[in-house]
Amino acid sequence: MSAKAKKDLSYEEAFRRLEEVVQRLEDENIPLEEALSCFQEGIELSRYCRAKLAEIEYRVEYLLKEEQVPGLEADEEDDDHGSEY
Repeated sequence: MSAKAKKDLSYEEAFRRLEEVVQRLEDENIPLEEALSCFQEGIELSRYCRAKLAEIEYRVEYLLKEEQVPGLEADEEDDDHGSEY
C-alpha cells in the first residue's frame, strides 16, 4: 500500500487493515518474503494508527481546555458542602 493511500485511510480503515495483516502473519504457511512484507506494512499501519490517536487526543484536550469555564470548580465545591439538612 502506498504512502498516499495510507494517508487517505481513516483510523478505522487502517486498524481493520492492520487486523488483516496480523491474521495473515499468524498463518504458519505464509512464505518468508510475504511475511516480511506483511510485517513491514503492519509496522507502518501501527505507526499511522498511533499518530492518528495522538492527533485526536491533542484535539480533544485542546477543546476541553477551550471550554473550561473559570470558577466552575468553585461551584462544584459549593454543591458538595451545600445544605446539610
